[in-house]
Amino acid sequence: MTSPAPIQSYGIRPLVITGQDVSLDILAKHIEKNISGVRPLRSYVGSLDSLISMYKGESDIVSTHLLDGDTGEYNLPYIQRILVGSSYLVVNLLSRRAGLYVQQGNPYQLCNWNDLKKNGLRLVNREKGSGARVLLDEQLRLHGIHPGQIEGYDSEESNHLGVAGKVASGDADVGIGIEKAASIVGNIEFIPLIQERYDLVFIKKAENLSWIDSIIRILKSEVFQNELRAIPGYDLSLTGQVLYET
Repeated sequence: MTSPAPIQSYGIRPLVITGQDVSLDILAKHIEKNISGVRPLRSYVGSLDSLISMYKGESDIVSTHLLDGDTGEYNLPYIQRILVGSSYLVVNLLSRRAGLYVQQGNPYQLCNWNDLKKNGLRLVNREKGSGARVLLDEQLRLHGIHPGQIEGYDSEESNHLGVAGKVASGDADVGIGIEKAASIVGNIEFIPLIQERYDLVFIKKAENLSWIDSIIRILKSEVFQNELRAIPGYDLSLTGQVLYET
């Protein structure tokens, strides 16, 4: 991906928004409608790769849901390590439940992370750099499970729907993802194991401050939050709150 284009002579500044959740598409629509002089562009990459792209100057609004297993904290430990030397703002977009996709009836009786060591279990994984992959890897580390013990650890899908679909079709017994994808795909069960915080990161530069303030107003607006409330599985209790600022 190339760096965001500079402001064009006709005054339109593209804003690259990273991440895969549908809430980001809704946000992009509101930005396009309510903020003049900018044009949102979507980049469907995972959380870790998103932060790296921001460090390289290739994105403007990064979404991230990365669990640090040692602290139990979401996002900030990774942001602080990757955005070294940058001034930034972290704002909550939403919270959502993550856990296991299992086949109907839960034949392996999976109910916690430690159950992933059960013999014969076939996993479908997410790609490296995604928040779901980091969540799995952190839980395997914390529970002393070596990835080599799990059949299918190297079998990857690029989004939650792909993972849920593999479980629904019987090609895998378990996958990691968010609740919403399970309800969309159907024919599977969802075992919630963690409430993950999904945050937005902005680089603080003088030329960015006006549109950052406008986006925060959108996040806090009733019209935006009402659209998100129509989607099952979202917790909006922190939406629009500044969680960290350098």
